[in-house]
Amino acid sequence: MQQDKFNTIPQEAFDWYDSYAHGGMDRRTFIAKLGSLVALGYSMSVLTSALLPNYALAEQVSFNDADIKATYEEFDSPLGHGKGRGYLVEPLNKQGPLPVVLVVHENRGLNPYIEDVARRLAKAGFIAFAPDALYPLGGYPGNDDDGRKMQSGLDRSKIEQDFVAATQFIKAHKQSNGKVGAVGFCFGGYIVNYLAAVKPDLIQAGVPFYGTPAAKELRANIKAPLLVQLAELDQRVNDTWPEYEQDLIAIKAPYQMLMYPKANHGFHNDSTARFDEANADLAWQRTITFFEKHIS
Repeated sequence: MQQDKFNTIPQEAFDWYDSYAHGGMDRRTFIAKLGSLVALGYSMSVLTSALLPNYALAEQVSFNDADIKATYEEFDSPLGHGKGRGYLVEPLNKQGPLPVVLVVHENRGLNPYIEDVARRLAKAGFIAFAPDALYPLGGYPGNDDDGRKMQSGLDRSKIEQDFVAATQFIKAHKQSNGKVGAVGFCFGGYIVNYLAAVKPDLIQAGVPFYGTPAAKELRANIKAPLLVQLAELDQRVNDTWPEYEQDLIAIKAPYQMLMYPKANHGFHNDSTARFDEANADLAWQRTITFFEKHIS
């Protein structure tokens, strides 16, 4: 697997990438820091290949898979950007009504990895819908650097409302059983926490992967069960957990936090060397089991 090829890369390189990917440093600074490792004998091509996504590696379920049907669907978002669009994947081997799962991307738009996650859910028997926050700007541009810049330029409150509207849209799908789960990664993990908090009955189950919590004043609304999945080496996100947990305890919210040992932020994303196959497989199996329990 790809992580074996890159398993000698020092941890600080992953930390620099996390900072770069979340606005903590610009690309020039990131590349310069990687250059300091080249002086220690690392190959720049190996470093960049490891840290920057290669989405050809991320396809687990083909878009041509005979068990699913995938389309792009628009929805109204009157409190957001007016209109939204997402990737809808329906299982063809299941009869409705079916549980629905909203899939929320990272801070760079609807990339191929997230579309594949939606297909994986459909293969497991869920209707999956993955909105693209970048749709008002024409959609995911085909590379993460541009996608990150585009998303950072959008009004965050309108993005949040777009995901609220997307949840309401997919909940009303003609084959829906009326129960919606949400799974998201990084920024998407934050959105899952937000959807659980902004309206008490908007979602019926949430799985935030390494996401920060919703605003403190919203957290008292949380009723949906949460399966919080965190990476041991993800200090930036993990620092937000103790306060969030205290608020969940205070309101008696149903939650479980699972910490994945020696895993980096982004460990579920199989397009980079941050991917941790064992932890990712375990986290995904737990995600499916959690949704089967709470929304099926």
